[in-house]
Amino acid sequence: MSHVYEERATMIAAGELQSFVPFGREHCKNHPNAVNLQLRQLQPASELWSSDGAAGLVGSLQEVTLQEREKEMFSSLFALLFPFKGVIGCYMHFYKLFELKCVLAVCVHNHLIMIKIPPVVNMVVNDLNLFIREPLPTLFSMLHPLDEIAPVVCKSTGLFESRLQYVSDSALRVVYTCHEPSIIMTYDTQQCTHTVWTLRKVTPEVCFRAHSPGIAAPSFSGAQRFNMSCHTPSPRGHSILASPNSTLNETALLPEMEPILPDLCIEQLWTETSAISREKGCQAAKIFITSDLCENRYLCFLVESHQQLRCVKFLESNETSQLIFASVTVITAKDAAPLEDIHTMLVLEANGSLVLYTGVTRVSKVFVPGLLSPTFSVQNHQPQLSTPLENISTPARATVQHMSRLEEVGMPSPVLEVRSATQHHESSWLEDSSFQQAAPHIHTLRDPVSNRVTLELSSGSMLRITIPEVATSGLVKRCLQAIRFILPKDTAMKVLVKWYNSYNAPGGPSMHLEWNLFDWGYLRCSDYHWQVSMRPAVAVQGLELVSPPGGVDNHESAMGLESSALLFPHIPVLFYVLHLLYEDLKLDELQRSGARALVGLLQQLAKDLQLEDFIDLYWRDYPSFIKTFKEACVIDQGTRPINAVRAPHYWLSRCLRGQDVAPFPYLPGICERTKLLVLVRTQILPVPLNMVFLPGFISALHLYSTTQLTPEKYSVKPAPSSECLAEKLVVWLTSAGFTLKDLESVPFGVALPIRDAIYLCREHPCSDWSEEVCALIGRQDLTRQAHKVTLANRKSTVGLNVMLEPPVTSEADEEEDGMTDLHPEVTGLIWSQDLRVQEVRRLLQSSRPIRVNVPHLPEVSDHEYIEEKENKLLQLCQRTMALPVGRGLFTLFSYHPVPTEPLPVPKLNLTGRAPPRNTMVDLNSGNIDVPPNMTCWPSFHNGVAAGLKIAPASQVESAWIAYNKPKSADLANEYAGFLMALGLNGHLTKLATLNIHDYLTKMTSIGLLLGVSAAKLGTMDMSITRLLSIHIPALLPPTSTELDVPHSVQVAAVVGIGLVYQGTGHRHNAEVLLAEIGRPPGPEMEYCTDRESYSLAAGLALGMVCLGHGSNLIGMTDLNVPEQLYQYMVGGHRRMHAGINREKHKSPSYQIKEGDTINVDVTCPGATLALAMIYLKTNNRSIADWLKAPDTMFLLDFIKPEFLLLRTLARCLIMWDEIIPNADWVTSNVPQIIQENIGNQEQTPISEDLNMETLVQAHDYIIAGGCLAVGFRFAGSANSDAFDCLYKFARNFMQCLTTSTVTVTGQYNLQTCLSMVLLAVSMVMAGSGNLKVLQLCRFLHKRTFGEMNYGFHMAHHMALGLLFLGGGRYTLSTSNSAIAALLCALYPHFPAHSTDNRYHLQALRHLAVLAAEPRLLVPVDVDTLKPCYALLDVTYKDTQWYEETTVELMAPTMLPELNLLKRIKVKGPRYWELNIDISKGTQHLQSILSKDGVLYVKLRAGQLPYKDDPQGWKSLLAPNLNNRSAEVRTFKPEAISTFTSDVALVSFAEYFCRASENMKHKQETVALLSAILYECVTQEYPEMLPTHISIDQAVRTLDRGDLCETFSLWQMKLVLELCESRVLQQRLRDTRRQGRGLLLSSEFLPVMKSSADRALDCWLCGEIHDTAIRCSCFPKLLLKSSQLGVPVRALLRLSPLLLQKQDSGV
Repeated sequence: MSHVYEERATMIAAGELQSFVPFGREHCKNHPNAVNLQLRQLQPASELWSSDGAAGLVGSLQEVTLQEREKEMFSSLFALLFPFKGVIGCYMHFYKLFELKCVLAVCVHNHLIMIKIPPVVNMVVNDLNLFIREPLPTLFSMLHPLDEIAPVVCKSTGLFESRLQYVSDSALRVVYTCHEPSIIMTYDTQQCTHTVWTLRKVTPEVCFRAHSPGIAAPSFSGAQRFNMSCHTPSPRGHSILASPNSTLNETALLPEMEPILPDLCIEQLWTETSAISREKGCQAAKIFITSDLCENRYLCFLVESHQQLRCVKFLESNETSQLIFASVTVITAKDAAPLEDIHTMLVLEANGSLVLYTGVTRVSKVFVPGLLSPTFSVQNHQPQLSTPLENISTPARATVQHMSRLEEVGMPSPVLEVRSATQHHESSWLEDSSFQQAAPHIHTLRDPVSNRVTLELSSGSMLRITIPEVATSGLVKRCLQAIRFILPKDTAMKVLVKWYNSYNAPGGPSMHLEWNLFDWGYLRCSDYHWQVSMRPAVAVQGLELVSPPGGVDNHESAMGLESSALLFPHIPVLFYVLHLLYEDLKLDELQRSGARALVGLLQQLAKDLQLEDFIDLYWRDYPSFIKTFKEACVIDQGTRPINAVRAPHYWLSRCLRGQDVAPFPYLPGICERTKLLVLVRTQILPVPLNMVFLPGFISALHLYSTTQLTPEKYSVKPAPSSECLAEKLVVWLTSAGFTLKDLESVPFGVALPIRDAIYLCREHPCSDWSEEVCALIGRQDLTRQAHKVTLANRKSTVGLNVMLEPPVTSEADEEEDGMTDLHPEVTGLIWSQDLRVQEVRRLLQSSRPIRVNVPHLPEVSDHEYIEEKENKLLQLCQRTMALPVGRGLFTLFSYHPVPTEPLPVPKLNLTGRAPPRNTMVDLNSGNIDVPPNMTCWPSFHNGVAAGLKIAPASQVESAWIAYNKPKSADLANEYAGFLMALGLNGHLTKLATLNIHDYLTKMTSIGLLLGVSAAKLGTMDMSITRLLSIHIPALLPPTSTELDVPHSVQVAAVVGIGLVYQGTGHRHNAEVLLAEIGRPPGPEMEYCTDRESYSLAAGLALGMVCLGHGSNLIGMTDLNVPEQLYQYMVGGHRRMHAGINREKHKSPSYQIKEGDTINVDVTCPGATLALAMIYLKTNNRSIADWLKAPDTMFLLDFIKPEFLLLRTLARCLIMWDEIIPNADWVTSNVPQIIQENIGNQEQTPISEDLNMETLVQAHDYIIAGGCLAVGFRFAGSANSDAFDCLYKFARNFMQCLTTSTVTVTGQYNLQTCLSMVLLAVSMVMAGSGNLKVLQLCRFLHKRTFGEMNYGFHMAHHMALGLLFLGGGRYTLSTSNSAIAALLCALYPHFPAHSTDNRYHLQALRHLAVLAAEPRLLVPVDVDTLKPCYALLDVTYKDTQWYEETTVELMAPTMLPELNLLKRIKVKGPRYWELNIDISKGTQHLQSILSKDGVLYVKLRAGQLPYKDDPQGWKSLLAPNLNNRSAEVRTFKPEAISTFTSDVALVSFAEYFCRASENMKHKQETVALLSAILYECVTQEYPEMLPTHISIDQAVRTLDRGDLCETFSLWQMKLVLELCESRVLQQRLRDTRRQGRGLLLSSEFLPVMKSSADRALDCWLCGEIHDTAIRCSCFPKLLLKSSQLGVPVRALLRLSPLLLQKQDSGV
């Protein structure tokens, strides 16, 4: 028998009927190729499964018929199963061998795809050695579309052990999958049963067992992956994969391959008894999960052949991951569809009727207007309920029949077979009603969404209908929720179903009378409730009165009890729950009207239950609303007495006064707002948590509910390392999901402490707070900062009006120069007073013809004049070809490429224009000799410069890199540089290793090797190591074939080794590189040209491998690295070469005779820099002394002057801490013999033993080395002392170029020293755009005569690029890695011409990019999204050179190195303050700087940006400082826009603060509102404006005497008590807070309190005439008040007024 409650004789009407036409069909009809697209009707699911597999499914989904279906099916399957093409001819082999029968593809939630493949029988392919046996796994999973499919394993639990197997049953079909809960349903075509499995990820234990003998692990490789398997028999002697006839010999022939690891595992939860569905063809056609109104969940599956809907109830166990399946209920149905939003399902019965069910409970029939209703004479079958024992096959009793098919297919199931008592009725309502056969009837239900469903009629048309909701009123919904929570589920179900039928019956009440219907219809215990509760509700809502229920007279009379009412036994507990709901509604401003509607019902129930305390509470809340009732029904409370529950306001008030409080009752889901706001007070006031809520009340309620309720553990989330109560509160509120939108609905008295805490945190926020906390405190700048939006991503929205207009240039010119991607809105703020950025663009552009201005003298012939112009052009081209190196630094990381467009590369224009006729001058005329391959390396640099524009955060893929490969061979050098640039900005790692080898040509190899090495900096990547070793003979085995690798490629590869192994101290590479520094020349011109660059590269690489290790070279003691390097530096006998390549160096060179001594000219630079990098910053004085300049003339003659520069630089880098930025320290590096003779050469005669030229050259190079050391030490710091020192020396060298000294020193040497000093000062001022340095660079840019060659131009424009590094957004770092990169890039020997790589490989000049780091902080106004100025306080850490100090900077500004900083603070008063504490870590600041340095700031009210008001004189707050007039607290309404851009505040000022004609009599009100608005806006808490107005309205309502509720008075009381609380008084005494109180001003509250007291006193005096207390003395008054129950404390407060009135009346 079924015990399911039913409502039978009811009907509801469906609404919103509309015709529905599938949109895809209309498109197919209008398709231009509609002839080949044959439309087909959608098949039922049962027919679909029996069709030809995947093709039928795909065809039905696309609604087209596929031509050549089998071939298409096989091709799609083969592409899915065999993604690799490793075996040649594999496609044809398997196409002939396969005979596919059925393929099933099911799309599962969460990117899961199940594929069912039938076993392939007796397949052997001898030529491929494939042995394929049956059966293979049949169930596979795919977690991502790009992953390979993996078999699914099944865990079956027996009586004694659990077993793990692959699913290999070919009779198993997956018919349903679900994401939440994670289950699948299968159907066994042989047993004709449905089974439910849980689906989960495999555990590591399962993956381990996949390799063990306990489970057969199939192994596939490449195209053979699903066509061969390697089996291991299970311990039981039965394998689910291997054939019984297979032998070990056959298995041994298979190669050993990696097994396929499963991704997913299934476990059986429930199986259907075969007694219910023994017949064939009973597979479920539709499966869904639904829930009822009491939140019970059911898995429903429709068996069309039996016209049955089988509903399996399931619930979660204590472990939420485990599901328990209970009873099975069978409902007769042709079709069904779930309606998730209203927790129901629509069932199409056999007779054609539509019936609404909630779970398995029948609700009502559904009437569809316009459709003829079927006959009602046909018998309706009740749902059949089966016991759990009959229908559940638990995992402990499950067999393994679904995993491995046994021979005994017909074996009976161990589960008892019980047949249904109700037989299937074949007749339909159409047979009984022949006259209705012509009318269309409902055929199927489809497309259920929310509460809407589509009816497919027998005529083929479709109707879309809407099933009405359970309730539309928010109040009714919450009451129903309370009923569902507190009542037993069967009772709650009856109540909810009865309510649904009554509310949605055809012709029922309208939606706005919903509460009235709910009030008197379903929560009454006698009919008189209609009179006493509905009338006030109607009066409150302003609605017309509806008729009472039948039999009720419209007058007040004695009422009787209806004890048989459904809710009568539960009236006490229902009252209590509804009272808690009433109190919760009062704490929500948006739902307080619901509390007013509910109080009438509660007041009458309180009278019935004789709860005087509650009656008094309701009367106090609504004194003019609650009437005195003459009649009441006395309802016994039984054994559950109900104690009075004080309102939350009363509880909060006692907390503020420091009084003891009783625990507050709480029910989950009923009074969540109450719980939240009560817990808020526990964050502020010292209230014990065990006194917050009343667990006893909760435990007592389980007598009324079927669900056992347990008290919650109310734990408050502690604030992270913060003792501030405000911070603690806002962090906790955020964790509870509280937002500003929720705060707007909290009453102002309760919300005041929250708003106060928010304002405190708003003034002093933490930079590491989450986005939710920042949104709660109203700091939009911090909220947006959490999104990390870059300027580049906001390029379309961020704009800045540059103060100075740039020079007028054509659009084509701007696009050509490659420097248009800088951020003008940022550079316009950094350099707002001049056009230096435009000047730099003019100096670095190389895309326009060069102006060749050569005067035409009369004695010069035309031919000679043409040659002069071409010679002049050739001289100018030396400068043009050197420009790209500087341009790459200037535009560094400023461009985000479009993936569909190639990278724009500016032209390297080497043509000229001669004035005045602007005739073209070309070098290809043949009049002069032009060096061959002159543009080879400049084109390479041009490609690097273009590639360096790409920002590291850009989306660059391997396909885009290949897309940029030029088709013309002339652009190959540019592409080589482009590849190197991609490596320097980190994008070359996305290029596949196989693609890398395709680019290995000469110039491309150089760029590629350096690029991938820079991208893998310090990673010791083995694949890159192998790539580099191919190009370095010293790293190849002795027996390897000698490869013809170009010399420059070897140099690049050697440096690449240093980059990849930077700082690792790798022993083998260090040994090889040490030997390569002194590598001797070999025979047949091997290693005979450009030896210097290779030795230098080996030294630089060795220094990078051992970077900063100093004497801690672990495992290299036997190498004697320092001694060997010293010998390379000073010379001596060559040591015997050790290592695996020593045989290669036995044959001497046929061209160069060096003997057994070291060629110092070759090895000294590399050895010197290697020593400097190994002992970098170690302050090792013994090593530094090796590098001192010689102090005798004899030794000076044995060393090149330029080597003295390297020695001085190396010594200073080792003694890092001794570098001082002044001229005296630089000069102290010069030996005494040089200082004495250089300074006194004009006063005393010079000794003949002294070579003056040597002394002067040594002096200049040593000075240049000292200056370069200062540049390295203070790189990127903009240190003023360092700048002054270096600028002075630069000016001195420039003066020497124009004096007689140039003849002694040599112009080349002076120019070299000047270039080094210029680079040094540019390093110090990197990214700052210093104007003086720019003037030096521009002066040298114009010098194109004399010794000014290609290399010097490169140095000068590198200095210019460093000065404006990244357009002012980047600067240089002084880390060890950065120093190493700068040493490689700024090596003080620049090429003499464009093809010169003898001493230094030109490509290494671009490694300076590795030393760049973003340190520009750009404030962006969060409201306008425009960069702006902001004042910063930058605090330095305490160091050995200076104490902790704070400097004031105006941002945008370049920050110092982050390891030197302690704190950065956005300073007021213009913007809201913000602290970034770097002492806790630099990750947060680094993330800001890496995203274009955007720091969002918020402008305070009344303040103007620094750009509009530099001095702060235009602010409206500034004049008020000396204004003593009465109008100081107000302002004109039109001035509000200066303070805030909030539309609401502007509108408020417009309509309420302007003295118009009709408000002349309300001048006082206008003045008050203006003062309130002024205070709220100027003090930055505009959200307090509604609070001020609410308090004023409450006082004015009290004055008028028309106060119908006391809610606002309660809020005022909470505000006043909060002001008098101990927490606030302690804050007022806190000197650090400067006596700051609440958000309400100290003048406003006393005035409002006084007004309220005066109004209450007047009201009380007026009411004394009607009072029952008529006494002439205090004793009589005391006696009378005790009889009336008036508290003594209240009487003492009122006695002066009462006695005074009596006296006055005498």
